[in-house]
Amino acid sequence: MAILSPLRRRSAALGVAAVAAVTAAGVSLTIGDASAGTVSGSLYRDPSSAVVRWVAANPGDSRAAVIRDKIASQPQARWFANFNPSTIQSEVSGFVGAANAAQQIPVLSVYEITNRDCGGASAGGAPDLNQYQTWVSNFARGLGNQTVLIILETDSLALQTCLSSGELNARNQAISTATRTIKSANPNAKVYLDGGHSTWNSANETANRLRNAGVQYADGFFTNVSNFNPTSSEANFGRGVISALNGMGISGKRQVIDTSRNGGASGDWCGDDNTDRRIGTYPTTATNDANIDAYLWVKPPGEADGCRYTAGSFQPDLAFSLANGAPNPPTTTPPTTAPPTTAPPTTAPPTTAPPTTPPPNGNGCSASVSLNQWAGGFTASVTVTAGSADLNGWTVTITLPGGAATTGVWSAQASGTSGTVRFTNVSYNGHVGAGQSTNFGFQGTGTGPGSTATCAAA
Repeated sequence: MAILSPLRRRSAALGVAAVAAVTAAGVSLTIGDASAGTVSGSLYRDPSSAVVRWVAANPGDSRAAVIRDKIASQPQARWFANFNPSTIQSEVSGFVGAANAAQQIPVLSVYEITNRDCGGASAGGAPDLNQYQTWVSNFARGLGNQTVLIILETDSLALQTCLSSGELNARNQAISTATRTIKSANPNAKVYLDGGHSTWNSANETANRLRNAGVQYADGFFTNVSNFNPTSSEANFGRGVISALNGMGISGKRQVIDTSRNGGASGDWCGDDNTDRRIGTYPTTATNDANIDAYLWVKPPGEADGCRYTAGSFQPDLAFSLANGAPNPPTTTPPTTAPPTTAPPTTAPPTTAPPTTPPPNGNGCSASVSLNQWAGGFTASVTVTAGSADLNGWTVTITLPGGAATTGVWSAQASGTSGTVRFTNVSYNGHVGAGQSTNFGFQGTGTGPGSTATCAAA
């Protein structure tokens, strides 16, 4: 669905030295500051993303297990890139409502500005800025009142070469108005404006552009959606932007960094042709850096940039290239329906209501279902709880009502799509300590199942 921006080859010789060590995943954290930014909690994993749908449809593909465990298991941004003013509110409301039901934070990437990508591979957007504001107003009405993260218009400020001075002023006003519209509709929304990346415009120039576009009304800026720069470089760049903004009298702004593809070696700039890159740090709000609110996967790994494949199309060979050889997800970064990243998923309580039936004795398990139903569809979050002995694998059996069918599954493998469906663990959540819990979930059409399910130890 999303049409994503191509990468940019701009370079700005900033000459900033790295101040953080690179981890095995190619990720850097600031040393000496134990606090995080202004966001806390688990990020929401989209159960209907392109990668989740591909994994569900291709269980026998030799690449499926790696893509499932290292990419499909993780929260990524949902892109809203189609000009659909009559339906955008309901689309946003459905996505945000599912995240709210899971008690987690959704990430929404707005990509609808007029003349986006300067007519490049991701050209499109609203026909004019008046219609853009109508679209944004409808978008904002679907956001609810809980925390959401908004990535507002990738490349809209870093890429301005195609705009006249009048068009630039109009774009800045449109982005400023969009920010205030979103914040007015949902005061708990966190809105971030386009900061490009560390090898494009300078920190001072980026700060100027952010100020002109109304960053004073936003929560901060995002970087690296259009490139693969190391997290340490982006964090240093972000500190430079924040310092420049402070010098302009704009304080309290923070950064989010896209780490979806920055964990590998150097190579050709275009993601479609690059086999050296790897996924970077897994998405989290636990950044250990007071300047950085989150590390996010804004650009979904495996979705093309428009070089060899159509921009925004999911390509399993790209996803496999990014995931193969990358570290496994850390145990402190659970899938969508698990508790916050400050505790391993098998030792912390689930975010959904605990099962009402006590776990059985012995080497058994129990399962309970928490359902979010809407007209024509549902999402189900399932909590698996071990008995008095550790589980080293589990199978949960759920009977769907007549006419219901699964359309996507996360943190489990499914056998069947309707009637009696069996869900088995994946690599990272098969071991469950005695008396402890893990989670998986699925989405479907029709009426969802009841609250009970049958669990058996492997």
